[in-house]
Amino acid sequence: MLNRKSKCLVISTLALAAAGLSGCADPQQNRMSFFVTSVGSGKGADLGGIAGADHHCQTLAQAAGAGNRTWRAYLSTTATTTSPGINAIDRIGRGPWMNAKGVVIATNIENLHGNNNLTKQTNLNEKGGVVNGRGDTPNTHDILTGSQTNGLAFPAGTDLTCGNYTKSGADGAVQMGHSDRQGLTDDYYAKSWNSSHASRGGCSQPALVSTGGAGLFYCFATN
Repeated sequence: MLNRKSKCLVISTLALAAAGLSGCADPQQNRMSFFVTSVGSGKGADLGGIAGADHHCQTLAQAAGAGNRTWRAYLSTTATTTSPGINAIDRIGRGPWMNAKGVVIATNIENLHGNNNLTKQTNLNEKGGVVNGRGDTPNTHDILTGSQTNGLAFPAGTDLTCGNYTKSGADGAVQMGHSDRQGLTDDYYAKSWNSSHASRGGCSQPALVSTGGAGLFYCFATN
């Protein structure tokens, strides 16, 4: 008879999710492949560019015991005169992805940008903690993405990335999603995990905090 560990090795990720056995991941090998950063850069939307954001993801994953994977920030960039824009959807692999509790949040890239399993209860940070949402103090549900709802960058000439994540002043703006899928209204964008609204008042940490954020962003394992 197979023990619990053996069952986990032979049942697929999707079958695990369907059977409600998402919590059987081997504690010696963290299988987390998605998280919201527990902390931002502390400099608002200035993440040290997209490379700095990737490094932040990798560092947090390493501390959580999942550093054996390659981690990328879910961020799009704006096209410049010297480089094309980058789409967040193209940076994160194909899935499936599971959170720190072993719950599958999306089976593939199409599911992630469609009818996914992202809720306040599943949109966890790398420590397995729930991200504060609307009604919590402080509210930190504004998650930096710089992206449209389909995971693509905004058209050239539309900078909603705070200078490709290098600005932390009063000028500029960055597009953000709601980790808890809630907002002031009940419309589509208020419920969007990746493209709800732009920051107001600039790219600084106080500007992000003022609308319910902390400079957090999504990290996905590409392998």
